[in-house]
Amino acid sequence: MDLFLIRHAIAEERREGLIDADRELTDRGRSRFAAVVESLGQSGFRFDRVYHSPWLRAVQTAQMLDPITDGQLVSAAGLARAPDPEFFGLLRGDPVACVGHEPWMSDALSLLTTGDPHGPWLRFKKGGVAWLRGLPHPGGMELRALMPPRGTAPNG
Repeated sequence: MDLFLIRHAIAEERREGLIDADRELTDRGRSRFAAVVESLGQSGFRFDRVYHSPWLRAVQTAQMLDPITDGQLVSAAGLARAPDPEFFGLLRGDPVACVGHEPWMSDALSLLTTGDPHGPWLRFKKGGVAWLRGLPHPGGMELRALMPPRGTAPNG
């Protein structure tokens, strides 16, 4: 399976009275992530399915992937908390994208590549993408590419 772990794009800052789950993408976040989507599409990437956290900024980021998605956008509460190995075993499609939050996306990357969810070796920038290949269980995947939010996607 090809699995793309994606941190949501730049969202509005936390502030008093705003529920964290209700923070929206900023114009800058939308603009920068639109370039990521364009780069992925130009590199030939398309997703069978996009799973996303139910938090607004992740939903909006997932919606931006729609032009390169052949299947459904699926809300998944498992992407709004620390990674659960069982969650990744339930993913359907190939390739699949998962849109979520830090520090959980980095923890998921560590879990899937090393078997340890607490590896300190990587942190996602907002709008960053990690491309993994293998079996979606602890230690069963290899990192194929890490794409910063303004980087160019590798060829599919």
